Amino acid sequence: MTETSLPGSVPEPQAGCHEMHWPLDNITLSGLTWPSSSEESSRPPAILLHGWLDNAMSFARLAPLLAENTTVHAVDMAGHGHSGHRPPGYSYWLMDYVGDLSELVERHFPESERYPLDLVGHSLGGIVCALYAAAFPERVRRLVMIDSLGALSRPARETIPQLRRALQKRRAGSAAPAVYPDIQSAARIREGGLSPLSPEAARTLVPRNMRTETGGFIWRTDARLRHPTPLMMTEEQVRASLSAIQTPTLFVRAEEGLLVSRGGLDSRAGLVPNLETVDVPGGHHCHLDGEVTPVAEAINRFLLHD
Repeated sequence: MTETSLPGSVPEPQAGCHEMHWPLDNITLSGLTWPSSSEESSRPPAILLHGWLDNAMSFARLAPLLAENTTVHAVDMAGHGHSGHRPPGYSYWLMDYVGDLSELVERHFPESERYPLDLVGHSLGGIVCALYAAAFPERVRRLVMIDSLGALSRPARETIPQLRRALQKRRAGSAAPAVYPDIQSAARIREGGLSPLSPEAARTLVPRNMRTETGGFIWRTDARLRHPTPLMMTEEQVRASLSAIQTPTLFVRAEEGLLVSRGGLDSRAGLVPNLETVDVPGGHHCHLDGEVTPVAEAINRFLLHD
C-alpha cells in the first residue's frame, strides 16, 4: 500500500488523515487512513466500506472516533471516489466487490491470517463485508453492518427480466455527464434522492466523487454503477449467506433508515448466529449525518469487547 497527500482539488477532511492506494491485480483501490491515536493500542485494524454511490468520506465523522482505539482504513470501492473503474465492457457485480475485498485483505493485510481484522460496512459496504465474513471467517474478528442486513433479493422468476433490463442498458450506455459550475451545485443535487443528506453531509461526501472538467466539475463516479445488475441473489441465497456468518456481528439499525419499512428483517436477523442489534437515531447515513456519537459509541463498545 502507498500513502500520498490529498489532491489539492479535494479538501483534507481533518488533520491526521492520509490518502492511501492499494494496488490489486486488475484495479487500484484508494481510500483514507486514520492512524490510531492511542500509542498503547494493540487492536487489529478496521476496514470500512461505504454504500452505493458514496465514498470513503462517508466515514469522515465516524472514523476519527474509531481511531481512538485502532487504525482505521476507509476504502473507496471500485468505481467510487478515487478508486479505479472496471474496464470497458464490464459491469459492477456484487460478488466482484467481495473479490476486491478478499484480495485487498490477503495482499495488503497478510497479518490477518494470524490476527483477524475488523470490518465495518454501511449499506452496500455492509453487504460486501457480510459476504466476505461468511466466506472467510478466519480473517474477520468482528463484523459491523450499519443500516444493512444482507443483499437485496429478487424471486427466481425475475431472473430473465432482470437480465434483459441489464443487457439493454449495457447496450444503450450512459448519458453524457452533467457539468456543474462548482462542487456546491453538485452537493445540492446529492441532498435529495433515495437517501437524503443534510447540506453539511452532502458537502462532506460529494467533493471526493467529483473531478474537474472544462467549464466546471463532473462526477468522478463510474456512470455504470447506475446500470441494473444482470443477476441478483434470491432470498434463499441471502438467508443462506447470513446463516453462514460465524463472526460476532453488530447490526446498527437506524431508527429512520432505509430498512425500517422493509419486511422480513427480523427473520433475517434471527439467522445470524452471533448477532447483536442496536438502534440508533438518524436516517440511512446515521454514521455521517446528524449526531453520530451513538453510532460511534455502539461500534467502539462492540469492537473493544474481547
